[in-house]
Amino acid sequence: MKQLFQNMKNGETSIKDLPIPHPGKGCALVQTAFSLVSAGTEKTLVEFSEKNIAAKAVSRPDLVKQVLNKAKREGILSSVQAAFNRLDQPMFPGYSSAGTIVALGEGLQGFKIGDRVACGGGNHAVHAEYEVVPRNLLVKIPDTVSFEEAAFATLGSVAIHGFRLASPQLNDTVLVIGLGLLGLMEVQIAKAAGCRVMGMDISKPRIKQARDFGVEAWARSEIEDRVPQFTKGRGFDHVLICAGSKDNDSIELAGKLCRDRGKVIAIGAVGLEIPRKIYYEKELSVMVSRSYGPGRYDADYEERGQDYPIGYVRWTEGRNMESFVDLIADGKIDVRSLITHRIPIEKGEEAYSLITGKKNEPFLGVLLEYPQKTEMPENQAVSIDRVQLHSAPEGVKPNIGVLGAGNYANATFLPVMKDSVNRCVLKSIASGSGGKARHSAEKFGFEKVEPDGNAILTDPEIADVVLLTPHSLHAAQTITALENGKNVYCEKPAALSLLSLAQVRQCVLAHPDQLYMVGYNRRFAPLALELKQAFSDCAEPFSMNYTVNAGYIPPTHWTQDPEVGGGRILGEGCHFVDFMIWLCGSLPERVNAFSLPDSGKYNEDNVSIQLRFANGSVGAINYLANGDKAYAKERVEVFGGGRIGILNDFRSLDIWKDGDHRQERSALRQDKGHAGSWNSFLAAAHSGIKAPIGYDEIFGGMLACFCAIESIRQQDLILVPSPASLDELVAGEKSE
Repeated sequence: MKQLFQNMKNGETSIKDLPIPHPGKGCALVQTAFSLVSAGTEKTLVEFSEKNIAAKAVSRPDLVKQVLNKAKREGILSSVQAAFNRLDQPMFPGYSSAGTIVALGEGLQGFKIGDRVACGGGNHAVHAEYEVVPRNLLVKIPDTVSFEEAAFATLGSVAIHGFRLASPQLNDTVLVIGLGLLGLMEVQIAKAAGCRVMGMDISKPRIKQARDFGVEAWARSEIEDRVPQFTKGRGFDHVLICAGSKDNDSIELAGKLCRDRGKVIAIGAVGLEIPRKIYYEKELSVMVSRSYGPGRYDADYEERGQDYPIGYVRWTEGRNMESFVDLIADGKIDVRSLITHRIPIEKGEEAYSLITGKKNEPFLGVLLEYPQKTEMPENQAVSIDRVQLHSAPEGVKPNIGVLGAGNYANATFLPVMKDSVNRCVLKSIASGSGGKARHSAEKFGFEKVEPDGNAILTDPEIADVVLLTPHSLHAAQTITALENGKNVYCEKPAALSLLSLAQVRQCVLAHPDQLYMVGYNRRFAPLALELKQAFSDCAEPFSMNYTVNAGYIPPTHWTQDPEVGGGRILGEGCHFVDFMIWLCGSLPERVNAFSLPDSGKYNEDNVSIQLRFANGSVGAINYLANGDKAYAKERVEVFGGGRIGILNDFRSLDIWKDGDHRQERSALRQDKGHAGSWNSFLAAAHSGIKAPIGYDEIFGGMLACFCAIESIRQQDLILVPSPASLDELVAGEKSE
């Protein structure tokens, strides 16, 4: 299928072939008929991406500050590479479309194959021939509404939500400032609701368009003289700002023309330096409209399909979309007259030349049009093919398949894999976002993009599988890969439940010819290896302190979701438990963990984990999200045998021994051992050497993390069971 890409690094717009995606749980696969190009949101995105690096820096000083702080902590080279990687990521524009459902995901109710639907949501209703859309962002289209009309539904819901925020009454007076696409829909909505409406714009054609809808409309220079008669000298009850401008004229004008105790709703992106005198004297109410309505930015609503009860939330973003489609069907809103361009997806770049003014051609509603299949059988099987980019000559090097193409993959791990192509072949990559997988494939040299991860897990040509997917997928993907004869490199954690951990262990032991490794990279860091060497002849147990300035992550982030990310102890804390296991050469036997109060802000991510190991060593992990990011993220202190070692953020190492002090430092870059970890995996998988990380260490470390969570919740010391005890869980599951 074809999809439109926007490159944030250079502003280039392109149309590329991708595999057709699979609909996930609670989602539908929609064959797109039309998608609407946003002259506001998408134009802003294009204009930012086309700026050179200096101009980007000037426009986002907050991001520049982040890069500088990161450079102080991690080194200039690492920070610059991370910043450029962030820019060198594709964007997939589009958030308003319409088409036909051609496949249903598990559990999707209320829809069937063949339904005509309007689709909404960024990263869902994108400019692509096929799109995967969750249930709450799907709205059925009445027979009397065309696809091209329904493609306006999401933008229409933005206009409706802004109007509802004003809570207008019958015959209230409403002024709409800005008569672009959004404003011209807004005046029709206000008129349909029984309000007396006036519009204002600087464009004569748009003023004429508003008048054609039966709305009084005037230029900026004329508006103030027309208000007294229209409002009977009272001022407008409501002013809705649909203009897009950084200056403050709109907000000032709104205050001037609004009545005493009236309402001003900012729907467009405008300057919001509110002039106190005007707004104070009239005691005006000001609200900034947040997109489509309740549910927006709520992952439970948008991604997981958890609707709000209608008795408590009458107008969600989905119901706003439905309302807009109904208004079109009832003939109360005309969007056909707003369409100025219909551009085939194959020429999608022209749409961006249009909205950015490069074509110097007037426009309003710009639609991308997609080819349609004439027949749609009831149980159509959609063809989902891989995209072959190139083919490498056959050789003896192992073929590698990668699942996942997120930020960690692109910024950290895939560059390491690319550097090892003299030892392996980057064969296939797949991701939940086919666009990201295609971008990563081109950037790092993969031969092909697969439609989903299962195609890689079962491909007989693939020798090694790398799992860079969300945490909840690791266990099942590991088992599938091992059962299909693959070696597995799994980015932590191994599993999110004790049962799935036990099932992974059972599968690992049942396939001794395959290598299984978790990406505990820190034990392979150069300075960490020197730290261990400094204590290698220490004949007594020692004490370890690991301080992690983890940084705040909101509870809504996917890593905090217990079903997807597992939380921060399982999702990241396992790194630090593993490091201590490796450093002292012993498994933890006891765990006593404490957590600071979450206070509605945190999610068990300010914790102190006390560990006692079988050889008598002790460790304390202070994992904290309440610190300052300007400080180093990780600091390890080791005491024992008359010596001290301090590893500071994997950039400096200090060793005190026999009265002497030596320091090693990496001035330009931080090295956390990702290359060492990957190269050790390749060597072990294909040279017959010992597994780089012992299986008891992998499963014993994860058990300690589960015990740490139990200790926090029970407020008690927990004994860590042996990895072999996991066999009982699998046996118990089978007996049931």
